[in-house]
Amino acid sequence: MMIAAVGSFALMDAAMKHLGQLHGPMQVTFLRGIASLPIVLLVLGISRRLKDIRPIRWPLHLLRGLLSIGLLWSFVFAVRELSLADAYTLYLSAPLLITALSVPFLGERVSWRRWCAISVGLVGVIVMLRPTAAGMVTLGGLGAFMAAVFYALSAISISVLSRTDTTASMVFWTMAVIAVVAGLASITTWTPVRLEEGGWILGLGIAGAAGQHFITQAFRLAPASVVAPFEYTALLWGIALDWFGWSVLPGSRMLAGGSLIVASGLYLMWHSREPAAATR
Repeated sequence: MMIAAVGSFALMDAAMKHLGQLHGPMQVTFLRGIASLPIVLLVLGISRRLKDIRPIRWPLHLLRGLLSIGLLWSFVFAVRELSLADAYTLYLSAPLLITALSVPFLGERVSWRRWCAISVGLVGVIVMLRPTAAGMVTLGGLGAFMAAVFYALSAISISVLSRTDTTASMVFWTMAVIAVVAGLASITTWTPVRLEEGGWILGLGIAGAAGQHFITQAFRLAPASVVAPFEYTALLWGIALDWFGWSVLPGSRMLAGGSLIVASGLYLMWHSREPAAATR
């Protein structure tokens, strides 16, 4: 489920990167929410599960929606300044943040082996960042890191909400909050949407709705510290989409750092299968 979510969100990010060159980050955030809502409602209507959207812990739904707005705004800003792969390098710090937050917020136990593997993955991110004083404080890099922080907090909220609320309610209300709040916030900076952008917006909605469903299911089915490392596959998606969409190829530092990230992610996937390593 998490691999499917990452792939869906990577396609969504490519569409947001394109639309972000034409509109402001908050307007793109609104377009992402409003494009997904009809698709979510259609799927729920066909499956006769509209009653499942009834919220039980509505303050947490509101909080998750606001966190998602922060995530989307930050990431749209980041990919306007950076390539997808470069933005993902900082964004890939999210699994480490999720693992750290799962201990105090969810009461999960994380083995020292997993901490070591995730630390190796973080070293890979640092290698790819080319850590210089100038490179670490760019606005694009700061936007990508803030997106990682919002993502980690949102992932924790999914784990908490899934104890009482359905997947349908979490997906629907997240999209609803994004559409309403981001729509109101983008009024003062709104720019006209052209007809030829319709295909991009439709793709944005489909990919976003699919990603929300898959990621919600992923965090429902497994502990956050087990699911989070699968986010590392976003690096491969970013490199591929940069090449196909913008003819940008990664440099040697990105390949070296990416190898560390992928290796640590694969180890975490393997290690999570061992009964003794359960993070409950």
